Amino acid sequence: MTQTTILTREPVVNQNRAITANRLIAHGPSIAAVVDTLNSLSDIWPTHHTVFVCLGRLVPTPELMKWQAPPNAMIEIPAQALAHPQTQALLPQLRDAGVSMCLSWFSPGPPLPADCDWRFVLMDRRKHPTPAGSPGITLAWGLPQVSAFQEAVKAGYDGASGWFFLHGNPASTELSPGHAQIVRLISLVRNNAEIREIEAVLRQDVAVSYKLLRYINSAGFGLSCEIQSFRHAVSILGYANLNKWLSLLLVSANRDPGAPAMMQTSIARGRFMEQVGVPFFEKSEHDNLFITGAFSLLNVLLGTSMQSVLDEMNLPAAITDALLFDQGPYAPFLKLARLCETFDCTELQKQAAELQLAPEQINRAIVGALGFADSMQS
Repeated sequence: MTQTTILTREPVVNQNRAITANRLIAHGPSIAAVVDTLNSLSDIWPTHHTVFVCLGRLVPTPELMKWQAPPNAMIEIPAQALAHPQTQALLPQLRDAGVSMCLSWFSPGPPLPADCDWRFVLMDRRKHPTPAGSPGITLAWGLPQVSAFQEAVKAGYDGASGWFFLHGNPASTELSPGHAQIVRLISLVRNNAEIREIEAVLRQDVAVSYKLLRYINSAGFGLSCEIQSFRHAVSILGYANLNKWLSLLLVSANRDPGAPAMMQTSIARGRFMEQVGVPFFEKSEHDNLFITGAFSLLNVLLGTSMQSVLDEMNLPAAITDALLFDQGPYAPFLKLARLCETFDCTELQKQAAELQLAPEQINRAIVGALGFADSMQS
């Protein structure tokens, strides 16, 4: 069956801005269409965190029970739908099946159904300055930037859902020593420097060396033998194939408590671009697509300008054109990755249609990228 549902996503974070869940918003014409899409993703469903499933503008109905919900799935029930007979029929079925529920768009006042355990509650903070009256762990939504999140936490919210952490971060004037070291590594590898020169840099930071080898030996790489050293990695993979994993090092080097959400976003963008770009580019360019997505938040992650970071690395023109000017062959795919992070899917659908990508291709790339990004941070 051809899918008509398209997904977008956003992260859920706790008071420390650490990711505690992922939120998938299903934009579909009917519950049946959403169920078809969700069931088609069972083989790549991300399992590292709880996954909230928002049904968009649809009323939750018992037809949702045709979805074989994974154990970590949580269904969002909009407060406005609680009076609907179909939703009232669904609630006891979800409870009896052991499927967790999140009450979304809650407003204090109207009585809630008995015998429902609302583990999480989503509230629009623009309408509700405090989470007074919430029956569960309360998440703020609609936050424009980091300072608004900090204010929400002070007001009593337990966390938030959304992309606020990409906005309002303080800028820095120069790279930290750890970041500068990894940028130097990338430049050396890009310029095919002598192995002993690269190893000398790696020996200066044992943690970086360890993390690089852990990434290379991860399930995401799919090697049949364990890589024991950088020299071994070069002999097995060659210089070109190391760039992707060095890019992972750079985006994961930030030790700020709020950095994991940005890291997950960067890595998920990279993996998404790599996956959707398969029909359009030669295999030799797939890693460059990944790097483009992974580096798309470098200015935010490192607290400096994109230009100043890229000036230190010898990256292909297609990557720098996309990151600096939104131009070149990779730019439409970077735009697509960013549109997967919007609550409204209208522009995403337009961009997917321009690239002649079907909803199922977008959906599998989004969910697969999410699982990959989570596995890189475990």
